[in-house]
Amino acid sequence: MRFFNRALRLNLALQGGGAHGAFTWGVLDRLLEEETLEIGWVSGTSAGAVNAVALAGGLAEGGRQGAREKLREVWQAVYQAGVPDLLRLNPFLYSLTRASFSQMAGLMSPYEFNPMGFDPLRRLLERTIDFERIKRTRPVGLLIAATEVATGRPRYFRANELTVESVLASACLPTLHHAVEIEGKAYWDGGFSANPDLVTLASESPLRDTLLVMINPVARNELPTGSREISGHINHITFNAPLRRDVELIEMLRRETGRGWLGRHTVSGRLQRHRFHMVEAGRYTATLKHETKMKPDWGLFTYLHGAGRTEMHKWLDRHGSAVGRHETVNLGARILGHGDAAASGAPAAGAGGMVAIEPGRAIARRA
Repeated sequence: MRFFNRALRLNLALQGGGAHGAFTWGVLDRLLEEETLEIGWVSGTSAGAVNAVALAGGLAEGGRQGAREKLREVWQAVYQAGVPDLLRLNPFLYSLTRASFSQMAGLMSPYEFNPMGFDPLRRLLERTIDFERIKRTRPVGLLIAATEVATGRPRYFRANELTVESVLASACLPTLHHAVEIEGKAYWDGGFSANPDLVTLASESPLRDTLLVMINPVARNELPTGSREISGHINHITFNAPLRRDVELIEMLRRETGRGWLGRHTVSGRLQRHRFHMVEAGRYTATLKHETKMKPDWGLFTYLHGAGRTEMHKWLDRHGSAVGRHETVNLGARILGHGDAAASGAPAAGAGGMVAIEPGRAIARRA
């Protein structure tokens, strides 16, 4: 176990990714071994939301070790639920469904093939997560993203309003499950609008460092030609798009440095100075066929869990001392394919200057 001579204070942004979310389980498992680590807020979508509430629930019940045990319990429950329940109808495991069922789902709506709205994920979450304890103790800040069906806008469920319905909403893919209704509004998977949210997290959290755990590869270079491959690639593009929009906004604000009045306490000022870090699964998930998401295979789970632990360990070894000092990833270069900071016009991490953009305008698309 590594020990640092000062506390690491981090927010976490957890991307969704079906079974590949086991990578995030491994990342969190390794992070929780660091006694000096303080987790601030956690933004999570779909599988990222499941990992986030497992983390929060475990911390509330038994501290760091309790969180590690809770994460394992949840992923074991996903596996043990198996074919009869989760593979047939679970929105969280949409990508895990068998090809034959996926083809059927393309011909029938979930209101036709599942008229009673059967949802085994609800049973799993209710059995493993104490939502009332999380709301009562609030061991971490939470931003669980879902997409409002009527408008396509993101809705963020925070720790004080967390319920099983909010996690189900975050993981509700409309081709496999009924929309989740909360307070008279219908919601679909949060990956359509925030996967995960970076802007709200960075602009509202009191911490200045955020670690993005990215599950999906940034790019898939092979040309999809089969029907399943095309469908998988469409999903890949769709669910990476909200993250790209967040990064584009952050990069735009950083390029505006020096063109306007510096407002340290504006949304734009906080975003410009926020320090981002990243651990990514792309080197592992990019080599996996789309079909690997089709069943909750314990071998796949343990492989990705081990990969997540390995990548987190390497990140701590290389970059742990940078937390609180400077960011360790150029999001514009990594996510958008831009050149280095100087070439793209973005300032170095921590540089002063920011255009004065009112909070409502800076994140107008989230209103």
